[in-house]
Amino acid sequence: MQDIQWMKLALKLAKKGIGRTHPNPRVGAVVVKDGVLVGKGWHQCAGEAHAEVHALNDAGEQAKGATIYVTLEPCSGFGRTPPCTQAILNAGIQRVVFASADPNPAMAAGEAVLKQHGLDVSGGVLSHEADALNRPFFHYLNTKRAYVIAKAAISLDGKLATRQHHSQWITGKQSRQHVHHLRATCDAIMVGAGTLRDDNPSLTVRDARLRGTPPLRVIIATHSPEFRDNYQILSSEAPSIMYVHANSPDDAPWQQAGVTIVQVNNLQAALEDLAERGCLQVLVEGGGTLHASLFEQELADELVLYQAPVLIGGINAVNLWHGLGIAHMSEAVRLLDVKRQKLGVDMMIRGRLSYHHETNLNT
Repeated sequence: MQDIQWMKLALKLAKKGIGRTHPNPRVGAVVVKDGVLVGKGWHQCAGEAHAEVHALNDAGEQAKGATIYVTLEPCSGFGRTPPCTQAILNAGIQRVVFASADPNPAMAAGEAVLKQHGLDVSGGVLSHEADALNRPFFHYLNTKRAYVIAKAAISLDGKLATRQHHSQWITGKQSRQHVHHLRATCDAIMVGAGTLRDDNPSLTVRDARLRGTPPLRVIIATHSPEFRDNYQILSSEAPSIMYVHANSPDDAPWQQAGVTIVQVNNLQAALEDLAERGCLQVLVEGGGTLHASLFEQELADELVLYQAPVLIGGINAVNLWHGLGIAHMSEAVRLLDVKRQKLGVDMMIRGRLSYHHETNLNT
């Protein structure tokens, strides 16, 4: 029970790194001696000291003979900082307890290294919670692309906007505030060219505390849309990038305004490029055509819906999935680990997307 108690504290510390550590994982650590907390720390920023080092420095001489609890298996390889296994050995730690195993081949095998030096090592304590905290990091290691959270404000009948593409505002103030807290946890915020044109969004964090640098503002377009100097993404509040299928003379005014233009062949390539830039968690805010592409190409990993008690109607209104859709219910995309939260009169629904599953057609 004590291991669980201390690991919960380490996880709480690790969450302080949300919005700050990518492309590194979020990690927390505590040092405990004779049942007393003597040191704590978390990974605060990519390229800086890891959680174990902060916790060991905080413990000082009391680390000798103590136990260290870490939310991720201590690294054994050299990156931008020395391996944490060596720091643990140098400090005289006797026991190491970690949650998630490190899937990064360049940094893994920390458990084996520590055991070779005679330390008592246990892994897997609260691993489910720790794995969830670093889902974007693990996802990148497995796929080489960014983890995508598709977000939308919808009516009861699943519409993103009216037939005239009017959408401000479907949901209430509390939902919109919640979106800013969600934005603050992400490395980039993406919309399609149609949303840029119709809504002129700022794509910035305003009603929430920003722990790290502002999220990158991302536009997906077939080619550079017509330039307008009143676009809010041209402000100096955050950097902006536009992914296009083909370069054109229309790129020039965007580039002169400070927007980076990158040519890619498809949406997958854009998400891979974002991951290479350190943007491991991307919030996609629409519109319906971009959401459709994500769903139909199985590139959206999580869905966050803010559903308002209003009806929009109309066959020409903008749908959440404004594309081909499925032909048979056995192909339906499903949500796993669903969470619901009431926000004023709205309902927030969040879950991981499952594209491959077995459906019992007799139920």
